[in-house]
Amino acid sequence: MDSFQLQALLTHAESSGKAYLEFLRVPDLSLGLYQLKTGAVDPQQPHDQDEVYFVVAGKAEIEVGEESQKVEHGSIVYVPARVPHRFLNIYEDLKVLVFFAPEESN
Repeated sequence: MDSFQLQALLTHAESSGKAYLEFLRVPDLSLGLYQLKTGAVDPQQPHDQDEVYFVVAGKAEIEVGEESQKVEHGSIVYVPARVPHRFLNIYEDLKVLVFFAPEESN
């Protein structure tokens, strides 16, 4: 069994200095923590996997295809595979759990 504590993941991600920290990978799923600072530009490109975002902290907007909406703590967003998407207007440091299915390809 794998088990994770959110606070420990946040601490580890902060100390890594990387925007994305993957913490689980199995053939049908991968999970990571994605962080963007206030005012940052989200550089991500569409992925070949379905994706779910769960916002654990911060405030921003997300654009998925032609639609956009505000997100904050507790927001959950589904992004279908290969659909362009990105976070915009990051008002408060953003911390997001990311679920890829199947696992994200590198």
